[in-house]
Amino acid sequence: MLPLPAGHSFPMTKYRLLREAAEATLPGLRVTEAPPASDGELALAHDPSWITAVAEGTTSAAQQREIGFPWSERMVERARRSVGATVAAARTALFGGEGVAANLAGGTHHAYAHKGSGYCVFNDVAVAARLMQAEMHRVDRRGLRVFVIDLDVHQGNGTASIFSEDPTVFTLSLHGARNFPFRKEASDIDVDLPDGCTDVPYLLALDEALERAWSLQAAHPPGLAFYLAGADPHEGDRLGRLKLSSAGLLERDRRVLTTLRARGIPVALSMAGGYGRELATTVAVHRATLAEAFSAWQRWPRRAEVEQSPA
Repeated sequence: MLPLPAGHSFPMTKYRLLREAAEATLPGLRVTEAPPASDGELALAHDPSWITAVAEGTTSAAQQREIGFPWSERMVERARRSVGATVAAARTALFGGEGVAANLAGGTHHAYAHKGSGYCVFNDVAVAARLMQAEMHRVDRRGLRVFVIDLDVHQGNGTASIFSEDPTVFTLSLHGARNFPFRKEASDIDVDLPDGCTDVPYLLALDEALERAWSLQAAHPPGLAFYLAGADPHEGDRLGRLKLSSAGLLERDRRVLTTLRARGIPVALSMAGGYGRELATTVAVHRATLAEAFSAWQRWPRRAEVEQSPA
């Protein structure tokens, strides 16, 4: 939790509520504490000068305004652990034999190599992708290809920028055309959606984008995916501008996880954005995503046989 000013728009309490809901309704889910990412891990995707400025509290007032959080030691700790949780999820999915794992927060896709933005300090997926590639290199010199599927309602501009000249990471983003960030970066596939987009056209656009993505990656298929499953395309979101129902978002999750499971591609999920007019609605959407991920994990063809017990 961050010490935010009264009336701040970021729904920080949703993470505690999500963890409580997940533990209460998904028996067998194993929850572990997120480790903090080290400076060396962060430097795989971020400029050392930015890491130092954040760690030492020398970010400017303008930089803090762009992030949207005031600087504090707890802000730094939370940012490190948000990255660390996605690293842990990716490592568990890829090397732990589980196939599916999730960060109960994460999805900080607006962070660039040299700056933070839009409630994002460090880019968790970018750091985790680069670290998993480094760890895979020790066991397989052919390298690890990564597929980032970003379905937060806001374009993953920081992720697209970091990987803009990296052919080993394929980025796909479905997002609101008229929503933040107003200056988009170029992903490998960008799908701009109009305000008011509902379930049927959204799912059609998703199917077409995934089909195109698989075609473009056919020669070099990914060995790991990151899925940013934002709750903010929901019709009740304050910032989303789209009109997806809870059932539509669940079908979105099902289609993404089904196509990855069919191809045997391990996936690390992040919850990404969600700013519902009713906080309980946002938490319910995130919990449904976790439930679908848990179902996919149970059916994962290559997961390790582990004892299932409540957290």
